[in-house]
Amino acid sequence: MGYLILAGAIMLFSWLVSSRLKSKFEHYSKLQLQNGMSGAEIAEKMLADNGIRDVRVISTPGRLTDHYNPVDKTVNLSEAVYNQRNAAAAAVAAHECGHAVQHAVGYQWLTMRSKLVPVVNVASTYMQWILLAGILMMKTFPQLLLVGIIIFAATTLFSIVTLPVEYDASNRALAWLENKRMLTQQEQAGAKDSLKWAARTYVVAALGSIATLLYYVSIYMGGSRRD
Repeated sequence: MGYLILAGAIMLFSWLVSSRLKSKFEHYSKLQLQNGMSGAEIAEKMLADNGIRDVRVISTPGRLTDHYNPVDKTVNLSEAVYNQRNAAAAAVAAHECGHAVQHAVGYQWLTMRSKLVPVVNVASTYMQWILLAGILMMKTFPQLLLVGIIIFAATTLFSIVTLPVEYDASNRALAWLENKRMLTQQEQAGAKDSLKWAARTYVVAALGSIATLLYYVSIYMGGSRRD
């Protein structure tokens, strides 16, 4: 019952954060940049100012599909961010370039997260089935649930490591935007507010993963005590 209450609270918080983030980006998407630069142009300038010449800025289909790919060294901006010229687009473009800067300087948390990606990809394929089978076979083969918990712990670690990566990328983006005077005071405030709410989605994801991990651990410990 305690877990259900906690899970419900996290789900509610997640919905509130997502709704707030959506409204923030819609609001700041209407705040047009006085410098007239598009998200793509913002990204290209930030990369150039940081001496990064081997990263391409490309447009990717979809909404909220913005990301940095360290494998092929591309800053992928959703079509809206790539083409639009507003505070929200500037914030997202600079944030993704923040990841490119992290990669270029060997930021340790990004390096750690990159090493966890293959593990998480494999874990996400089999994890739920192993956990389900582990719960069903708790009385006869409790070790299977323990294996599932260890695998789930890897995904939880990934979500925790993601936090400093995302916050640092935002800090780098905001510092560059301010130091280079790319935005007006109002636009800078809008970019900062947008990235603040975007970062909170990762906080919610990490909290949810931790809570779920503790739930599975409690099931395993409860079964072990009965045995």
